[in-house]
Amino acid sequence: MSANLTKPGKTADEENFPVASRLIQTKHRPIILQFYRFARSADDVADDPTLTATQKIIRLDRMEKTLLGDESDDVEPYAAHLGRSQRERGISPRHAQDLLAAFRLDAVKRRYADWGDLMAYCALSAMPVGRFVLDVHGQSRATWQASDAICAALQIINHLQDCGQDFQTLDRVYLPMDIMAAHGVGPEALGAYSASPELRGCVRALATNVGDLLGQGQRLADEIVDWRLRFEIAVIHALAVRLTRRLNVRDPLRDKTHLSRFEAMGTTCIAVLRQAALGFGMGRRRKTYQAANQPK
Repeated sequence: MSANLTKPGKTADEENFPVASRLIQTKHRPIILQFYRFARSADDVADDPTLTATQKIIRLDRMEKTLLGDESDDVEPYAAHLGRSQRERGISPRHAQDLLAAFRLDAVKRRYADWGDLMAYCALSAMPVGRFVLDVHGQSRATWQASDAICAALQIINHLQDCGQDFQTLDRVYLPMDIMAAHGVGPEALGAYSASPELRGCVRALATNVGDLLGQGQRLADEIVDWRLRFEIAVIHALAVRLTRRLNVRDPLRDKTHLSRFEAMGTTCIAVLRQAALGFGMGRRRKTYQAANQPK
């Protein structure tokens, strides 16, 4: 068994975007972090080069059984912890199950035909994350549409940043084949030291699509009644906008496309100040939130 199957290989601090930062209410942070660790652990299974596709799917199936309450197999602690917490709080396992469906796809699928194909993948790999966080906070499902757009954008930003590594280590290409073909480039271009003008054009086209998604999701913070979550979403959106602009001008194969800690902190501070300027109290929404979260 590979070591990375029992401990996620990446931590929340290494992500592009905050994961259950201190902006989030203390009572909600543990279960969000459990969800994150579960997702990272499953992702590590899907990306493990020492496992066959069949072995990966068997392992992911075992994680789902544990998530749903079968703890006879003690090698899936992240699934067990999340499953118990979800049952205690009455949160559906559907979001975590959708993530597992995405990782099963990763085990067998290496190419995406077009934008619709990629968005169908994001509906399993990214959108459930936002929906889970909203459910934890007791937010209305009316917020899902804007959240889905932001989460898909975040996922595709990661795909663009990691496009060379994904191809070189896993022969996996998330850039849609039709968009690559329209720019006169194929997957083999991702194996180069630097991106060709054609590949740069493809990345810019996808970054434009990401910008459109972020535009669709811009209203999300205004739809949230929990002011702390509202600030967290405003920060995530601002970071995504900045990263998208960077992808428009930098070579994803050769250049650094992630934000430095200093850049991320600066963007975070500006986003928080802007959100505060829009109205910290939001009295009407606060009353609605308090009424919805009264003990039954």
